[in-house]
Formats: sequence, structure tokens, C-alpha cells
Amino acid sequence: MDDEEVVEWLLDSDPALRWQVERDLSGAPEETWRATRSRVATQGHGAELLARQDPDGQWAGGAYFPADVTEADFADDGQPWTATTWSLFSLRDWGVEPEALGGTAERLARNSRWEYENLPYWDGEVDVCINALTLANGAWLGVDVTRIASWFPEHQLDDGGWNCEWVEGSTVGSFHSTLNSLKGLLAWESSSSGDERTREARRKGEEYLLRRDLFRRLSTGEPVGPWVGAFVYPWRHRYSVLNAADYFRRASLFDGTVPDPRIAEAIEMIRDQRQPDGTWLQSKPLAGRVWFDVDVPEGEPSKWLTFFAVRVLQWWDSSR
Repeated sequence: MDDEEVVEWLLDSDPALRWQVERDLSGAPEETWRATRSRVATQGHGAELLARQDPDGQWAGGAYFPADVTEADFADDGQPWTATTWSLFSLRDWGVEPEALGGTAERLARNSRWEYENLPYWDGEVDVCINALTLANGAWLGVDVTRIASWFPEHQLDDGGWNCEWVEGSTVGSFHSTLNSLKGLLAWESSSSGDERTREARRKGEEYLLRRDLFRRLSTGEPVGPWVGAFVYPWRHRYSVLNAADYFRRASLFDGTVPDPRIAEAIEMIRDQRQPDGTWLQSKPLAGRVWFDVDVPEGEPSKWLTFFAVRVLQWWDSSR
């Protein structure tokens, strides 16, 4: 497929993806993509996930884990993805308008508590990635999550990164935790304008990844792990150079800056994975319970990954 055929292929998709293709790749008028976006809450993936919401505002009866999950389930099946935080993450990622969730934010404030020490939902807890997701979800739903935003500069490590294992004593950043933190901070800044401390924390976190070319160990220059080139959708919390480049695209557009040249090798890693038919393939998705599948099995052409990759490459190439 040539580029035009790839875009046509992408347009034949769930409204959650189609509206983004219309806005970012096909050049559709604003009224067109906004009309498609308005359907996400009533058709396809968005409607199906909204229908799974509990009367108390949660999903699967829990904040981060389903109420019925056991340690044996976790060991056998992996992290479940059906509880409240991950369901909100998906709805936000798909572009569901906050109004479609009614009083969800208020119901969660009344009814949802973290599995960690029974803390109130919108106050966050101690895990970096959980707080990053909650910061972004709260900003999207119009919750005052300033307290969580302020947590990130206070828990940023000396190397500029973050690590979910800081509570176990880790003092060095993690690619996964740092990217998730950056996403949360950018979402909060986009909705509130942020403050100088959080903006500086975001800049330092970006520098952590940029100094490492988005995929290298600073100590040896070697790739930090094979997962940097394993592209999967849904992203969940997993790091890859495509996930990171997609973040840097959004940050660049928000900040009004040009792409940083230090991501050039990561961009070529993305480009190299394009198949002869113009698509990108799904790698092995993370194990764990889901409400329903939203993308293809491992090894098949992924519309979501193809969309993200084409969009990133267009952004990069247009700046050359």
C-alpha cells in the first residue's frame, strides 16, 4: 500500500481510532473529526467500555486491581487491565469526551480507594506509574490533581528520571516509569498550564531519555533492553521507542519546539519496522485480563501502531 492507501485502511476502523486518523493524517475538516469523536462514547470500543462501569463509578470493583483478583490469578495470568485506572486510561486515550462520564469523578472521590493503604482515589498513592495515570485521568475529568502533580518534582531522582521501585530503595531512573511520568505531567500542563516546578521536572525527565537517545544505557551505550523495539498496542505501561517518540511529538507540538536531533536513531528504528505493505506489526501484547480485545494478535498488521508510526514519521520528516 502507498501512503494514501494506508490512510484509507486506517479510516476503516473504530471511531476511537478513526477520528484521530481524520484529524492527524487525512486532513479532514475539524467538523468531520469532531463528529466522529463524538461517536466514541456511543459506538464501538468506547461505548462498550462505558457500559462496563459499576454504579459506584469504578470498573471491576477496584481502583487499580479488580476486586476479585487473587495473588494466584496474578501469578497465572499477569497484571489485570480491567479496573478503574486502566479503564479510564483507555477511554481518555480513545478521545471520549469527559462529559460522557457524567459524575464519575465525584463518584470515585466518594467510593474508590487505592489498594495501597486504602488511600483516597484522587490523592494518588506511592507508585510512580499509578500516580502518573491518575494525574492524567484527573486532569482529563477536571479534577483538581495539583497535589499529585506536586508529588513528581518531590520524587524525581538525581538522574532526572523516576522509578516505581523508589519505595524499595532504587535511586536510578527507569525508562518505563520516566515516560509514564512525563505523559502525566504533560497531560496536566495541557489542562492547567502547570507551574514552574512541574515544567522544570518535565524538562529534566525529557533530558533523561534524550541523553540516552530514547533507548541506550548511559553507562555502556548499549540498548537498555529488547523491549525498546517491541511495539504493542494498547501501550499500557510498556516503554518502546515508538511510545516515547509519540510522547515527544506531542510535547514538541505543545511547547512549540522542533524535534530534538537526539531521537534520530530511534526514529530510524521505527522506520525500519515498516512492512513492505506500509504497515507495522503487533508484537507480543502484555498478558492479563482485559474487557475485550482492541487490536490484532501478535504478528498481524496493527492499525493502531501503524497510525502512531505514520504520525510520528510525518512529524519528524516535516521538520527536516
